[in-house]
Amino acid sequence: MTIADLFRLTPTGLVKSRNLYEFWQLLNVRERRELNTAQGADSAAIPMVQIANRVGELNREDPVAALCHTGMHSAVVAVRLLGQGFKTAANIEGGINAWLVEVDGVISRH
Repeated sequence: MTIADLFRLTPTGLVKSRNLYEFWQLLNVRERRELNTAQGADSAAIPMVQIANRVGELNREDPVAALCHTGMHSAVVAVRLLGQGFKTAANIEGGINAWLVEVDGVISRH
């Protein structure tokens, strides 16, 4: 599995999916200092560098949508999760930058 093979979601696509009662675990993989700027209320916050040690905090059976600043680190995390036996892991394209433009323009960007 490579990043090119990864299931991708736009922020709007994730919101639409969740509105259709499809459950997605939202995983914010940004560093703690970045979370102070903008964070979704319903996301699990596990920095990318801590994923290996904290992967047990996520349910492997439920789909995971990973989010970072621009979509690059979250793509790497999603591939790693699939390699660790998660059934579905997706990257939120454009990261928090796209999320703030498409979904929640109230939060300030960094």
